[in-house]
Amino acid sequence: MNNMQNRYTVKEFDTFTCGKTVDRSGFHALDPSTFGQLETFVLENSGLDELDDTSLFMTLSNMRGIGKVIRVRNYIGLLKMKDGTEIEILPKIHSPEKEHSEEEVKRIALDMLSSLPDIPNKKANKANMDLSDDTLLEIFIKMFIDEVQWLVKRGLKSTYEEVEGNQPFFKGKLQISQHIRYNLAHKERFYITYDQLSVNGVENRLIRAALLNARSKSSNPQNRKSINELLEHFQVADITDYKQAFRSIDHNRSTQMYGQALRWCRVFLDNKSFTVFSGSTLSFALLFPMEKVFENYISQLLKLKLRHLPVKLRTQDRRFYLFDDPRRFQLQPDIVLQKEDQCMVMDTKWKILKNKPDINFGISQADMYQMYAYHQKYNAECIVMIYPWSAAFEDHAANSFCYRSGDQRVVILLFHLGEVERSLADLMEIVNECSIN
Repeated sequence: MNNMQNRYTVKEFDTFTCGKTVDRSGFHALDPSTFGQLETFVLENSGLDELDDTSLFMTLSNMRGIGKVIRVRNYIGLLKMKDGTEIEILPKIHSPEKEHSEEEVKRIALDMLSSLPDIPNKKANKANMDLSDDTLLEIFIKMFIDEVQWLVKRGLKSTYEEVEGNQPFFKGKLQISQHIRYNLAHKERFYITYDQLSVNGVENRLIRAALLNARSKSSNPQNRKSINELLEHFQVADITDYKQAFRSIDHNRSTQMYGQALRWCRVFLDNKSFTVFSGSTLSFALLFPMEKVFENYISQLLKLKLRHLPVKLRTQDRRFYLFDDPRRFQLQPDIVLQKEDQCMVMDTKWKILKNKPDINFGISQADMYQMYAYHQKYNAECIVMIYPWSAAFEDHAANSFCYRSGDQRVVILLFHLGEVERSLADLMEIVNECSIN
C-alpha cells in the first residue's frame, strides 16, 4: 500500500480485506468505509453486461477467518472514488533476481500500455520521468502536458475568422444596412466585417477541453498548476460535441504537429481507454485488460523486429472459420506471420503457468484444442503460445518447451517482461527455426 493519504497501490490478483490485517503477501487492509464503497461499485456493475462485466475486473467473496474480500483480477490502472480515495493497480511482473521496485514496474507497464493503438507513444519522455510518486493516470496527464507545452513553444495554429461588429475603426467591408441602422447618431463608428487571425480552431478547442478534463481528474498539484498555466494560451470557445469535432479536423501539413496532442485528447475526451464502469461511489476508472495489453505489446515488438524482412504480420486475423459449410465459429489468432506459402501462428496468454509437467503446466485443454484448429486451418509450420515468465521457472535452462504430434508442433514460450530483449531473441530464434525469417 502506498503511504500517500487515500491512495492504495497494489498488484493485479491482490486481495483487499475489510479492515483485517492478514500476514500474507498480496493482502491489503482497506478501512471499512473505503471497502464499503468498493463493494458497492462491484455490486452496481456486476452482471450488467456479459461482455463488459466488472466481475472480470474484481470479484467479491468471503474467506474463512477473514470475512469479505475483494480480489483484483487481470486489469491494471486506476480507480478513483468520489471521496477522493485512489486505488492504483500495477501488473504483476516476475523477476529471478529481485522484486522489481514500484517505479520499475511502472516503467514496464508504461512501455506495454504504449503499444495500445490509442495511447500516444513517446519513449523519450517516459525515460526522463520520475515515476515513483505518481499514478499511471498522473503520468499520462504529465505526458499530455509535455506535448501541449511543446505545441505552445512552437506556436499554436492560427486561422482567419470572419469578425462582424460595430467598431470605432474601419477595416474590411462596411455592412451598409446594419451601419445605417446602428450608426445614424454615431458617425464615429462603423459596422463592418473583417478577417482576423485567431487560435479558435477546432484543434485548439479540443486541447482546451482535454486540459479541463485532465485537470478534473488530477490530484497532482504540479499537474494542475501546469494545466492552469497552459489554459491561458487557449482562450477559445467551448466544444460540446467531441465526436463531431474530431471528425471535422482537416488532416493536412498545418495540423501535422498536433498529431500526438490530439491522440491524447481522444484518450481524455473520447473514452478510447477509460472504461465504461460507473457507480454511485465511483468518480472514474482508467482500467486496461492485461490480456489485450500483453497481446498488443508482443505484436508491436515483433513488428519492429520484422519491419525490414519480407514477412507479413497480421493481428487478429479473421480469414478462416472452423467450419466452411456453413461458415461458423470464426478463428481469430492474435498474430499470424506469413512468408510466401509458409505460415506461423502465435497466441498470447496473460496467465501464470505452473512448473508442474504432470498437470501440463496449467495450460488449458481448451487452449490446446484451439491451437490444433489453427494448425489445421492455417497449415502452419508452427504454433507459438506466449505466456509471461514467472519465478516458478527460474531453474529452467530454457524459457521454451514444445509439444509435438506428427508434423504438428506447439511451442510454449515464457516471455520475461523484465528482460525483453532476451525474450524477443528467444522468440526470433523460434521464428528462424520454422524457416519463416
